[in-house]
Amino acid sequence: MDCGDNAHGVVEYESLFKILTVNLTKTNFFVMAVITRLSQLDPEGTYSYADYLKWQFQERVELFRGKIFKMSPAPSIKHQRVAFQLTKQMADKLSGNPCEIFFAPFDVRLYNRKKSAKANKDVFTVVQPDLCIVCDPVKLEDGQSCNGAPDLVVEILSPGNSKKEKKDKFELYEEAGVREYWLVEPSEDSVLIYVLNEADRYIGLQPATEVA
Repeated sequence: MDCGDNAHGVVEYESLFKILTVNLTKTNFFVMAVITRLSQLDPEGTYSYADYLKWQFQERVELFRGKIFKMSPAPSIKHQRVAFQLTKQMADKLSGNPCEIFFAPFDVRLYNRKKSAKANKDVFTVVQPDLCIVCDPVKLEDGQSCNGAPDLVVEILSPGNSKKEKKDKFELYEEAGVREYWLVEPSEDSVLIYVLNEADRYIGLQPATEVA
């Protein structure tokens, strides 16, 4: 196509540019800038798992219904010891079992249990539980994370995160259909155990002791 210096050629060139720009935009050719600092995000914004995958900053965060929650700093020695003992005991129990155990950092994508698996852009809750057990291999097919509710989730409480684990995550895990939710109290050497009943609501069992 001859786009010379004449006015007609300039018009044709501008039209062609607009057509290409629209088409490239529709095919996601123009990629959003990579997020390298948490401060680049709007703390009041709503984000999806697709957004989360683009973030390249060092801080660890979780998404609760699209809202950003910063995770606690490096866990205490007591926390690490409890996590190790639980992982070891669970691994021994699961020997020869198709279920698998995973520990943080490991992404778990959650959504309402009554809905089928969702695309990344439609998932607004991403958590990193201390430990979790997944028995359905389909949920691990992407090789990167768990897509859907694990069968068991364990959260180890530490100063500053009790409300998040006891209320916010409790509600998220219950809604997503996590069959068992364990809350470990290292200061009391006990485990609060919740299981889903027939009404898909958590009920508490007698606390377990001697967790480490």
